[in-house]
Amino acid sequence: MELNISPLNLPGISAERPLVIAGPCSAETEEQVMSTAAALAGKGIKIFRAGIWKPRTKPGGFEGVGAEGLPWMKRVKDELGMLVATEVATPRHVEAALEAGIDILWVGARTTCNPFAVQELADALRGIDVPVLVKNPVNPDLELWVGALERLSGAGVERMAVIHRGFSSYEKRIYRNPPMWHLPIELHRRIPNLPILCDPSHIGGASELVAPLCQQAMDLGFDGLIIESHCSPSSAWSDARQQVTPDVLDFILEKLVIRSHAQTTESLDTLRKQIDELDNGIIELLTKRMRISREIGQYKREHDMTIVQTKRYTEILSKRGAQGVLCGMSSDFMKTIFEAIHEESVRQQVEIFNK
Repeated sequence: MELNISPLNLPGISAERPLVIAGPCSAETEEQVMSTAAALAGKGIKIFRAGIWKPRTKPGGFEGVGAEGLPWMKRVKDELGMLVATEVATPRHVEAALEAGIDILWVGARTTCNPFAVQELADALRGIDVPVLVKNPVNPDLELWVGALERLSGAGVERMAVIHRGFSSYEKRIYRNPPMWHLPIELHRRIPNLPILCDPSHIGGASELVAPLCQQAMDLGFDGLIIESHCSPSSAWSDARQQVTPDVLDFILEKLVIRSHAQTTESLDTLRKQIDELDNGIIELLTKRMRISREIGQYKREHDMTIVQTKRYTEILSKRGAQGVLCGMSSDFMKTIFEAIHEESVRQQVEIFNK
């Protein structure tokens, strides 16, 4: 399905990178909302975000102040001249947010995971011209992300963008939600006119990671940033650890290096040609490797051997991983590469067995 995407066209907002949206994880009190918004406005931030309804992983946590907080957002809009944005998860949220004059809506990661919920939001937005930002699903499923966009597009929503907030993982390492940058990059390849914003707060899960993640997003060509900022992060009612003060946010944005999307030089073109030649060589080598894998498959068939030889496979992963590390590549990268090669080898040997 081809998406009909129009520019966000946000009033009073420059089209230059990066588009910045900032504000607390949650609207907690009217004083907290106004204090944070005023500080951000004083730093030049023009779009204020705050969660009114907060879908939590487990019951019993703070789930937002609800519709009570919408008048606070309206005060931010009326008194400070900022655009305001919040998350919606149900048609009732959409109706209440639009009635309160919310300028930008976003669909949260947990909602994106549920096609039924997304369709209900799409139906509620039918015929309404409002920018909608779609966060990636919690799990690393690109098709689910694209499906949410298609449902909204099918309802006539044209001013769309996506938010990359990282993906849940049972392996907790540096990041709260590992970025898996290849997924938003692939999304951009498929839908090049779709703006992509990065949410470094949710990816990192820690305030000290916000700055490097912002820079990495800009280096990858992202269009904007949506960052959690609180007037007093240590006393925040939700996600305290990943929020930064307006002063810190201003420092981060001042230090950002924004590089051109398209600027190329003759030397860069030469290097890219070298990459193309090397890629062609890699494909030729893989073709030769698969030819030998098919010969091995024929041998296994003739000698009643199983296709997967676990000891040999483990040996390949271990040795190639160590070789890769010695050559300056990560062991995870080498593992991914050789798992994919092995999977294709197995597929080709299965074909031999089925003849």
